Amino acid sequence: MMGKPGNHILVIKHGALGDFILATGPFQAIRATYPDAHITLQTTEPFVDMARQGGWFDDIWVDHKPKIWQPGAWMEMRNRLNSSNFSCIFDLQTSARTSWYFKLLRSPKPDWSGVAEGCSHPHANAFRDEMHTIERQAEQLHMAGIKDVPSPDVSFLTSDISRFDLPEEYALLVPGGAAHRPGKRYPAIAYREIARHMAKQGIAPVIIGAKAEADVCAEVARDVPLGRNLCDQTTLADIAELARNARVTIGNDTGPMHLIAPTGCKTVVLFSTDSDPKLCGQRGPDVTILSAMMTSGIPFLDVVETAGLGRGGDHFTGIKVTRMEP
Repeated sequence: MMGKPGNHILVIKHGALGDFILATGPFQAIRATYPDAHITLQTTEPFVDMARQGGWFDDIWVDHKPKIWQPGAWMEMRNRLNSSNFSCIFDLQTSARTSWYFKLLRSPKPDWSGVAEGCSHPHANAFRDEMHTIERQAEQLHMAGIKDVPSPDVSFLTSDISRFDLPEEYALLVPGGAAHRPGKRYPAIAYREIARHMAKQGIAPVIIGAKAEADVCAEVARDVPLGRNLCDQTTLADIAELARNARVTIGNDTGPMHLIAPTGCKTVVLFSTDSDPKLCGQRGPDVTILSAMMTSGIPFLDVVETAGLGRGGDHFTGIKVTRMEP
């Protein structure tokens, strides 16, 4: 086991949202292994509140990710790392940036779990980049002496969603995604057809998304009976609570779908070849992934059938259906 019980531990995890959710199991495992340690998380601003709510950490640092031309910020980072006297550091980000942080530490360096050259507990698997994030992080921690790593858990994220005044029967649609990766987005017009199909069955389609996704959310919600557009109105805790009470969630390969999957909500995720579910697919008790070369190649009738919303079409040509086990 790395370090010494009772000592000061640093955990590094910057994001993004899906990756942070997938790290909740490792967070729990580190805390369970070192129950009396003072554990600090280094993360980025969007995940500070979630980390506090999780209860795994005694302190949280915000990493502003200094640029190479900001020597003062790098000096501050080096001084903070060295003055904290960490007994061990778990680098769950395992990026070039965080491996560079290892070089900022004075000798003798603390125990370090990650991929930094020369670290005490390297994740020594040449095929680590071909593993799903969950198995990769579990193996990394196993090599550092932590044997039991639970599945992602967002049970700590709770919220009063009564302000949305939703009907008892509703389903979630998550039609957004990174604007710089449009190939990951299922067509808005297809989402609108799914929403109308839901409405015909008396199920209110509830559309969620971030402010930057307002246009696509509005397009999906347009002229949909029973439709509710909650774009830019939900916190992460709201999304988790909405999912626990939803009949089903259908969405693209985005961070919110990683948040929804562990809640137990029936979850249907739509993938294109822009990303590989074997490496980064959502995990949860009831998750199904539909994938095609382009998301537009997934017929909406096949989606609604998989979601348990009625019988779909007979044509699955080019569609790969994969059930992801918890």
